[in-house]
Amino acid sequence: METKDLKVDLLCLGARVSGVEKGRKAGAGPAAGGMFIFGNTVANVPTQSWFVAQSPYHLDVGNGTYILKRDGERITDVRFPATRFQELKTKESIPYYKIALLHGMDCLATTTIQTCVYWNTPKRCKFCAIELSLKGGATIAKKTPEQLAEVALAAKELDHVTHVTLTTGTTATPDKGINHLAETASAIKAATGLPIHAQFEPPEEFSMIDRLYDSVDTVGIHVESFDRTVLKEVAPCKVEIPFQQYIEAWKRSIELFGESQVSSYVIAGMGERDESIIEGSKMLAELGVYPFIVPLRPIPGSDMENDKPPSPDRMRHLYEIVAELLHDTGVSWRKCKAGCVRCRACSALSDFE
Repeated sequence: METKDLKVDLLCLGARVSGVEKGRKAGAGPAAGGMFIFGNTVANVPTQSWFVAQSPYHLDVGNGTYILKRDGERITDVRFPATRFQELKTKESIPYYKIALLHGMDCLATTTIQTCVYWNTPKRCKFCAIELSLKGGATIAKKTPEQLAEVALAAKELDHVTHVTLTTGTTATPDKGINHLAETASAIKAATGLPIHAQFEPPEEFSMIDRLYDSVDTVGIHVESFDRTVLKEVAPCKVEIPFQQYIEAWKRSIELFGESQVSSYVIAGMGERDESIIEGSKMLAELGVYPFIVPLRPIPGSDMENDKPPSPDRMRHLYEIVAELLHDTGVSWRKCKAGCVRCRACSALSDFE
């Protein structure tokens, strides 16, 4: 089996694991999984959701090695990224792992503000688990620029982290959380010089995006689905934002950061048609935006915890077509300086390019 096909299988089906850490349980992005490194790629593999029990894949642990098996037959060796920095604490005795985590092979990631204005309302995104990790004591509500600069420096020095991803829950303020992202990115950049990626909801005033220009290298503005009917059902807060506002925010960001430095999460498996994803991805690619296509990740505790991810065959079909679109436009993960697109763990699109 080719590495890219195995990665798609694992992203959609997950892997049964025992005797090993299963990864973070919740959070703002695709959680309830662990980072598997194999071949020349890395995958954020579901390990805790209900459907994992049905997966043909199992991680066998023995003699200090990890062997991935399918129906009992050996497929490949797996290794896990080093995370020495996560064992440290700040001077206030806050564990570093509550401030930021290693994603993929070399990306430091954090949710700077772990609360969202939509969380306790009917408008919240049903696939999200941002406040569950806070409720479970796995993180803190708001990370300060000083804390993240300290953790980022340790991650760079101890675990060779090469870029940073910052996201945030949407705030009730007009900047949507961008101001805190900018302050945090500035502190990290001053301390480490690392390339930084920031994710945010598109603000009504696009000049707010300009605040990130001096300290941030790439940005993510996530539409999640191009199907407005699906979006109304799974992310009511997002469907209230006019689609044109997303387009203008993407265009403004491309002007600032350049082609392949702007991305948008696109979740497959929420009821949309393939054509919706393909046509939407084509539009993004023609703008210079990278469509970061991921299979739905039903996170335990989220409103979609009982849903099932799309099939590996469907995801392979989507990845093959969209990879061609990227090739035609010149947009590529290889050009991206920081963030999810460069990390690659949650999507197999890069493996099909």
